[in-house]
Amino acid sequence: MDTKDSQYPCCPERRKMLGQMFLGSVALAATGTLGGPEEKALAAHQADEAKSDSADGYASATRKNTNWAKLEDLKEKPPKGKIGKLKMSRITLGGNLIGGWAHSRDLIYVSDLVKAYHTKEKIFATFKLAEACGITTFLTNPILCDIMDEYWEKADGTIDFISDCGGDLSRLKEDTQRSIDVGAAACYVHGGLADHLAEIGNFDPIAATLEQIRDNGLPAGIGAHHLSTVQKCVDAGLCPDYWMKTLHHNNYWSARKDVECDNIFCREPDETIAYMQSRPEPWIAFKTLAAGSIHPNDGFRYAFEAGADFICVGMYDFQVVDDVNIAVNILKGELNRKREWRA
Repeated sequence: MDTKDSQYPCCPERRKMLGQMFLGSVALAATGTLGGPEEKALAAHQADEAKSDSADGYASATRKNTNWAKLEDLKEKPPKGKIGKLKMSRITLGGNLIGGWAHSRDLIYVSDLVKAYHTKEKIFATFKLAEACGITTFLTNPILCDIMDEYWEKADGTIDFISDCGGDLSRLKEDTQRSIDVGAAACYVHGGLADHLAEIGNFDPIAATLEQIRDNGLPAGIGAHHLSTVQKCVDAGLCPDYWMKTLHHNNYWSARKDVECDNIFCREPDETIAYMQSRPEPWIAFKTLAAGSIHPNDGFRYAFEAGADFICVGMYDFQVVDDVNIAVNILKGELNRKREWRA
């Protein structure tokens, strides 16, 4: 990959710029305008390092400690909505981190790292914490069916499982039925698969999967990373019970469209918002933080104000309480939302 300064505006005089940014964050912390525990802990550490005369004193982002919210810091459980018969919290737990499918730009070790972190004990503890915080649903792939089955049986878990039915067309019917048989509360056609099928104009597998899911009494959805997928499915006469559609703004520095490297997931946010405005089906927005590039205060508000009925968020255990508190605070406050709640 070309890393010339002209291609990456953050490179020239990087240490000097970072030093200025870090000193700015220290000043913000001093005035009380940095709200989250992560920012405060980072700013405090930066304040210590800023006393150093070396450039590295400004460039390091290492934290000596953190003050992540614990369960006793939970302010309130999130409100719920309904998709068909399924009653679910407005914020749902995403499965990419737990399953090890981390979106990490060009960092090749991250998926292995999150898989190593998420032992079975850690997964179960994360589920338990999410349940205690009022998160009622976990969205994941059929590959984790066995984990869900064991969690419900051995840990007396209650979190519902929404399945994306996998991304392999040759196994779509089998993976869908596997999810249903294990106890999925809802299913949908994986976004990557739906994108591909819509692109080539083959809507029969999507229609057949919707029918299969509904025949088993569950809400049936369609996932999409591209707005054109939703539009083409609608034009083809498909009517899911809900949509899974990516949504985030592109006001973060790595949101490059010219050279994509697992760094952007909603290329047309304004057009997506406008189109979904008229759709009567419930909408679960995912990738709302652009895989960790957008702060939850920003990303959650953007998604709910844009019209999403639910947000699916990948969370480590130490982020759950903070994220729920943020979502509840946004939902209880004044929202500049034009789309009616559809769920």
